[in-house]
Amino acid sequence: MKFRILAAATASLALAACGSADDASTEAEADTVEVAADEALEPVTEEPVEDAAASEPVEVDNSAAEAAETASIEEAGDNAAATAEAALDAMAEENQ
Repeated sequence: MKFRILAAATASLALAACGSADDASTEAEADTVEVAADEALEPVTEEPVEDAAASEPVEVDNSAAEAAETASIEEAGDNAAATAEAALDAMAEENQ
């Protein structure tokens, strides 16, 4: 019984030593969020500048991509035809 009382007293003293006397409301203030929001609402003083390179047309060579896409489409068509032929063969074998 004495051990339980001693353990409870030690635990309460340890918890009391961990606490502080500071006001909890000061720790709960969200200064960083409010400061960032205030900075975002400040007026912009810098003038926009024109980027001459942004309006120049860029030539892109899509011939390799188009050739690859065409080959892929043709391969898919060949695969579909082969699958259809195999299905017809299987149906013909079932009917015999």
